[in-house]
Amino acid sequence: MLYKFYADMDFNEVPVDWLISKEYAKERASLIDMDQAAMSYPAGNLKNGDTIYLTVADEEGNMVSLIQSNYRGMGSGMTPPGLGFILQDRGELFSLEEGHFNVYEPHKRPFHTIIPAFVTKDGEPYMSFGVMGGPMQPQGHVQILVNLIDFGMNLQEAGDAPRMQHLGSSQPTGEKMEDGGILYLESGFDYQAIRELTKRGHTIEYAIGTYGGYQAIKWDKDQKVYYGASESRKDGSAAGY
Repeated sequence: MLYKFYADMDFNEVPVDWLISKEYAKERASLIDMDQAAMSYPAGNLKNGDTIYLTVADEEGNMVSLIQSNYRGMGSGMTPPGLGFILQDRGELFSLEEGHFNVYEPHKRPFHTIIPAFVTKDGEPYMSFGVMGGPMQPQGHVQILVNLIDFGMNLQEAGDAPRMQHLGSSQPTGEKMEDGGILYLESGFDYQAIRELTKRGHTIEYAIGTYGGYQAIKWDKDQKVYYGASESRKDGSAAGY
């Protein structure tokens, strides 16, 4: 449960090296019971909606992955005179609880769900992509990579495949998951798999429009060509010239 450590690192000591280590991954993975869904997970041991995504690439091999978001609705509602855009309201992700990791303080950055993705291979740019959609972003990124790497899908197939989203997790503002949350599924999952998830204690529900929006560019080093992909869940397109 990484939400415990989501905070401005200028104000808190965050053990990044440990959090991305294989040892920590094994420790967290050992908590998963493949036969029974968990109602909650403890934080790790330290050992001591209105979002757009775009990605572009040029003939020289430069690639950019970018996400912009006002956060909720129309953001803060504040519009700088003459500039034509609304300021975001990411300050909503601060906590007002004294002593909390993400307590509001001057000059502190709030937790962000804006996480444009980028993949390198052998130390070189390989893929620029993103799945917008608040807490769907990290979940969607993982599902895209699993589709590409483990299931061997191409760039477009990886985005078109049905996705899932878990909601009700613990939050960086203090809310704690105690009931296991809800797993939302798109159509396309095998019904026997859904039955098995239900038997293992997962609460399954269905929703429309909560599974993010995906765009991607991949560089084929051998053929010296870019591949682009966009999906149908949101407005978007892949174009080259």
